[in-house]
Amino acid sequence: MKWIIFDYGNVLSLAQPEAEVDAMAAAAGADPAAFRLGYWKHRLDFDRGVLTAPAYWSAVLGRDVPGEESARLVAMDVASWSHPDAGAVALLGELLAAGRGVALLSNAPAETADGIDRLPWIAAIPHRFYSARMGLVKPGREIYDEVARALGTDPAEAVFVDDRPDNVAGAEAAGMTGVLYTGAAGLRELLA
Repeated sequence: MKWIIFDYGNVLSLAQPEAEVDAMAAAAGADPAAFRLGYWKHRLDFDRGVLTAPAYWSAVLGRDVPGEESARLVAMDVASWSHPDAGAVALLGELLAAGRGVALLSNAPAETADGIDRLPWIAAIPHRFYSARMGLVKPGREIYDEVARALGTDPAEAVFVDDRPDNVAGAEAAGMTGVLYTGAAGLRELLA
C-alpha cells in the first residue's frame, strides 16, 4: 500500500471529554442533553461547509448566536477534539519517520480544521483533507475519490482508517482498503 489515510476524531484524537461538552453547553446557557442533540443533528452540514459557525451554533441552540459567542464556542469545540490518542500518534510518528505515505481525511468544519492544523502532531502530516474545505463529507464516495486523485494514487493503493463502520464502508466502496479503528495496538499489527 502506498498510502495510509487516517481519520482524525476518535482515531488520532480521543473522543470529546463529556466534561468539555458540558462546559460548552453551560457557556451557551443550554441544557446539556438538548445541546448534544443539536450538536450532532446539524454537524454534517457544518462539516460540509454549508453552515457558517454562527449559523451552526444558532441551529444547535435554537437562538441567534452572535459572532463573539460563536468564536468562543468554536474555540471550546476545537479544544474538546484536541486530546491525542497517544498510541495512534506514536504509530503515526513511526510511519512518518519511515517515509510512508500518510494523509489525514476528516469530517471537520473549516474552523475546526484550522485548529487541528495547528496541533504539532497533525502539522507533521503532509497531506490533510477536511470535509468543509472540500464541500464533501464521509461516507460519500466522492470524498474518497477526490482524496485519491489529490494524492495521485489508485484507490486500491490506499488504506483508510476510521472508527465509524459507515465511513470504512464508504472508503471500501471507492476501492480503498478500509480498516475499522479499535485501538493503536490492533492497527499496528494490521499494518505490519
